[in-house]
Amino acid sequence: MSRVLVTGAAGEVGQVLLTELAAAGVETLASDIRKPEALPDGVGFETLDVRGGDPERVIGHFKPEVIVHLASIVSPSRGMTREFAHDVDVKGTRNVLEAAVKHGVRRLVVTSSGAAYGYHADNPVPLRETDPVRGNPEFPYSDHKRQVEEMLAEARVSHPELEQVVLRVGTVLGAGLENQITELFHRRRLIAVQGSDSPFVFIWTVDLARILLRAAGEGPAGIFNVCGDGALSVHELAGALGKPVMALPAWVLKTALGIARPLGVSRYGPEQVRFLQYRPVLDNSALKAVFGYTPELTSVETFDLWREAAGL
Repeated sequence: MSRVLVTGAAGEVGQVLLTELAAAGVETLASDIRKPEALPDGVGFETLDVRGGDPERVIGHFKPEVIVHLASIVSPSRGMTREFAHDVDVKGTRNVLEAAVKHGVRRLVVTSSGAAYGYHADNPVPLRETDPVRGNPEFPYSDHKRQVEEMLAEARVSHPELEQVVLRVGTVLGAGLENQITELFHRRRLIAVQGSDSPFVFIWTVDLARILLRAAGEGPAGIFNVCGDGALSVHELAGALGKPVMALPAWVLKTALGIARPLGVSRYGPEQVRFLQYRPVLDNSALKAVFGYTPELTSVETFDLWREAAGL
């Protein structure tokens, strides 16, 4: 691990990773559409928009041995189009992949997501890396991660010289981190679907950064689920937050959301019920036994760290 390029370096995980890489003495170039708030000593920066020709330019100039590709739309802003998210998530990954192949990059590390498995009633519990990646067309993030994984699978056949580490990451939490998932936890009551536990698995930002550090270095190539041990049901989350749960039949929630979104009362539609009903629960056995990393914090401990920092 001599030269590492990090895309999406201005994000929460990227900034923690830059600190880990700098502490390990790795020659690192951070890249993003905006400069991180603070760069560790010795870490360079280059503006890079994955949607266009920047990956070719930056990768060709820096000639990294390893690319850690974090650039993705995790929490879309209001008004962001699906086309824009697709350009970042799918087209952007293709641009990085093609430039990596062209310029002889040894290893590509990509943060995928547990959402790539999709939100399906027949998902195994827990999900293992050998289970199919199906996504959901109605959820852009899930659908885009599926498309990215299919692209990477094709590249493993056509370009076996490029090692890949694909990390299917659970919900990332850390002190001060906010995203679409944490929006749910700030509400006065938690919504649940009757008959569903709506389990959540979490990974601490620092654990994820250290996993990425190992993936960029001596860790093995392969596909790995990434989460802390255990899962929390919506009722357990509500108990930890000291908030009530409003459990409704699926048809009631679908009807309510079908009315609320057109009126502008909610940004979510009826499809969101599947998100609560069939949440993917990840098995992290391969992460520990094959990849060689055991998360320091469990899902419960990760959530408690976030909750305390949020003052909830």
